[in-house]
Amino acid sequence: MWTSSALPSLAMGLATLSGAFAQSYNTIPEIKAVGQHFFYSNNGTQFLLKGVAYQENYNPNGTSSSNTQYTDPLSDASKCSRDIPFMKQIFTNVIRVYAIDPTQNHDDCMEQLASNDIYVIADLSEPGTSIDSNDPEWNVGLYTRYTAVVDALSKYKNVIGFFAGNEVVSAQNQTSAAAFVKAAVRDTKGYIKSMNYRDTLGVGYATADVPSRDELAHYFACEPEDGSTTSIDFWGYNVYSWCGDSNYETSSYGDRVDFFKDYPVPAFFAEYGCIEGVTGGATHRPFTEVAVLYGNMTSVFSGGIVYEWFYSDNEYGLVSIDGSSVSPYPDFTSLSSQLAKVTPSLTQSSAYKPSNTVPACPSVGGSTWAAVASPLPPVVNPQLCSCEVGSLACTVDSDDEDSYGSVFDYICAANGDFCDGIAHNATTGKYGALSGCSPKQQLAWVANQYYEGNGKSASACDFSGVAKTQAATTSAGCEALISAAGTNGQGSVVSPTGQQGTAASSSSQGAAAGTMANPAFFNYGKAFFAAYVITALVSGVGMFVL
Repeated sequence: MWTSSALPSLAMGLATLSGAFAQSYNTIPEIKAVGQHFFYSNNGTQFLLKGVAYQENYNPNGTSSSNTQYTDPLSDASKCSRDIPFMKQIFTNVIRVYAIDPTQNHDDCMEQLASNDIYVIADLSEPGTSIDSNDPEWNVGLYTRYTAVVDALSKYKNVIGFFAGNEVVSAQNQTSAAAFVKAAVRDTKGYIKSMNYRDTLGVGYATADVPSRDELAHYFACEPEDGSTTSIDFWGYNVYSWCGDSNYETSSYGDRVDFFKDYPVPAFFAEYGCIEGVTGGATHRPFTEVAVLYGNMTSVFSGGIVYEWFYSDNEYGLVSIDGSSVSPYPDFTSLSSQLAKVTPSLTQSSAYKPSNTVPACPSVGGSTWAAVASPLPPVVNPQLCSCEVGSLACTVDSDDEDSYGSVFDYICAANGDFCDGIAHNATTGKYGALSGCSPKQQLAWVANQYYEGNGKSASACDFSGVAKTQAATTSAGCEALISAAGTNGQGSVVSPTGQQGTAASSSSQGAAAGTMANPAFFNYGKAFFAAYVITALVSGVGMFVL
C-alpha cells in the first residue's frame, strides 16, 4: 500500500486554476438512455460507465436497521477534493452513492465532480427507509424520502438517475417485493415528469445475482398497464462471479451477454469486483474482468461500477483513508492498469436504431414468481392519507407503533372487511386505497371501520387508549380524493400534485437513520397476518404459497 498527497493536491490546484474552462454541473452534457445504450447528449457518443461505489460506513444490501448511521458522501467538499484526484487515476466517470441527506447542500461536491467529468447514480433509500424484502410496502414515508432525494439532486446535470431499490429481492421467497419496487419506479418517474425535471433523469433497479434474476429483469422492463409508465430506464446488475483470474465462461459472463442482448434498456454492472479466492488477499484483486467488460461485452453492457472506494470491515475497498491522506491498495493499481489498456468500440447515436422490444411480464405460478404484473400497488398520495384521517370519527391517539400490532390483529380478525382498505397482496393484485398510508393512518382507518361497524359505540373506539373519537372534518380539496378512494377503501387513488419530498427529514452525519418507519402491512403481528390469510381464503382469493 502506498500513499501520495502531492500529486492529487497539484491536480486539484490546477483544476481550480482552470475553473473558468472546466465544466460545471450546469453545463456538463447530460447522459441519455436510448435503447440499450447510454449516450452523451451533446455529441451522441456512447457512454460506458467506469465507476466506483462511493459511500462510507454503509451496508447497501438492505439489512441495515433504522438505527444505522451513515455519512452523506456528497455533502463534504473537503472529502470530495481529497478523493476525486485519485478517482481520476482509475479513469472514474461515474460514482454510485447509496444514501444522501436531501437536507444538505451538495453544490460543492457536485461541481467538483462535474469539473472532472464524473457523473452520479444515486440510490433513493436510506437505512431504515427502504422497501423491506420480507414485509414489502410502498408508502408515504418511502415516497417522501424518494421524492426528497429527487428534489435535492435533480438540478445537477451530472446526475444520470436513481435506483428505486437495491437487492430488494435476494431470495426466492421474496419475489412479491418486486411489485412494490416497480410501483416506486412508476411513482418516481411520475414525480420527475410532474415537476418538469429534465427527461434524461432515469429510474432503475439494481439486482443481486439471484436465481430469479431473469424473471426480475423481465418484470421490471415489461409494461403491463396502458397509459402508465412502470418500466425501468436502466438495469443494474451486482455481479461477483468473476473471481481472481477467472474467464468469460467460468464466470458466466457469456450467459449474461446472451440473456441481455435483447434487453430494451441499458444494463450495466452496478457492483463488481469479487474478493473470494484472490491470491494475496482481498486487497489484491487483479480485475482481469475489465478487459472483457470493456471489450466484447460493450455491445450489450454499458460498463460497470467497482465495489467499493472505502476499505471497510467487509474487506472490500480500493483505498484506506486517514484524515486527509488516501492510501491506495494494490487492487487500485491493478484496476488503473487494466482500465488504461482498454479500447472499447463505441457506437454513435446517429448510427444506432433501437430494435429490442419490451419483454413479456413473468406469470405468477409454481415456486418461482409471486408478483402479478398488474395491478401494481396504488400510487402514493400523502394528501389522501391526511384527508382520510381528518374525515374519520375514530382516530389513533398514540404514536407508539409497537402498540399497533395487537389492535390490527383484533380488528382484522373480527371482520376482514374492515381491513380491505389497507390490503396489499402482490400475488393476487388486491390493494386497498389506503395501503400507501403510514401505519398510524392505516390503523386510524381500520379503527374507524370497526367503530362504524359496531354502531359507533364509545367502547368501539378505545383499544386500551390507542384510539379516540374526534369531530370529523373534510378540508378543502379533500372531497374528490376521499370519494375516489371509496367508503370501503377499495376505490382508486388520485396521483399527487406539487412538490412532495423537499421537507423530508434525513439522518446523515451520525444521526440515527430513518425517522420515517418502514410500516410493512405484515409487520403488524403474526396473528394479523394469519387472520388476513384466512379472510382471503374464505373470500375465494387465492394466496401464493412461498
